[in-house]
Amino acid sequence: MSAHAPAGLARTEMVCPKTIAEACAVLAQAHRDKRAASLLAGGTDVIVDRHLMPIEKARPLDLVVDLTGVDELTAISERDVAGERHLVFGGGVTYWQLRTDRRVLAAIPMLDAMAKDVGAVQIQTRGTLAGNIATASPAADGVPALMALDGVVKLVSEGGARTVPLDQFFLAYRKTVLAAGELIAEIDVRVPLPGARVTWRKVGTRLAQAISKVALAGVIEEERGTITRARFGVASVAAVTHPLGGVRALAEGKTFKALDRATVDAAIDLEIKPIDDVRSTGAYRLHVAKALVWRALAP
Repeated sequence: MSAHAPAGLARTEMVCPKTIAEACAVLAQAHRDKRAASLLAGGTDVIVDRHLMPIEKARPLDLVVDLTGVDELTAISERDVAGERHLVFGGGVTYWQLRTDRRVLAAIPMLDAMAKDVGAVQIQTRGTLAGNIATASPAADGVPALMALDGVVKLVSEGGARTVPLDQFFLAYRKTVLAAGELIAEIDVRVPLPGARVTWRKVGTRLAQAISKVALAGVIEEERGTITRARFGVASVAAVTHPLGGVRALAEGKTFKALDRATVDAAIDLEIKPIDDVRSTGAYRLHVAKALVWRALAP
């Protein structure tokens, strides 16, 4: 097959593996042959990116590996980890699956709320969790929610597999720990305990089909009034989706009443430095992020 599109795709070969192992073998061979290869899942980002890229700056692609026929990547399953319930999403799970899977709706309704905010239905039925993660946009919607749920990605290649916590996956703007020949096979998330305060809030120019100015996911668990777990993922406020580890360290082990708003705000100031761009100002983003974190912490 040939793909006919601008930005260096006119002579690109496309292959369609049926298993993860086959996809990894194709990637490994391409690497050995020094062929430029790219993975294709939903295609909602990669095609747009290449169309917008000036042709003279585009890196020609020799090979596109279409993962849409790999059934393993669309599975949703459960597992027990040290007595805690986890959901495991194949890398090809779509936002529409999050909106329609009964286990997800019952266990983590926050993922349904997040998925509803991802573009229109057409994007939700095509866009995948692994694609959102691998693209590494600081404005991603899926990443903050998965990060707040202690997301761990399983990376596989012909040489084996490794796991990476999602809050350690991003190195810099649009840069990740993904190595040549690796793909995101699974995303494992922890199901919040009953009674946890689970927050999703996306602030954009419009109520729908908007890129976020700020998006925040939070999971707060308490035992006898003391915060035992505080997890966050916040988008559009830094070069990468940020876990707000300083706020987590500040909150855990304390009651909400013992937390001081000014101290929490100061911790946020130390962690994120939002920028001005066409969607918002850095000052507005910082103000909104502080407000959303405080609301997530509040009983």
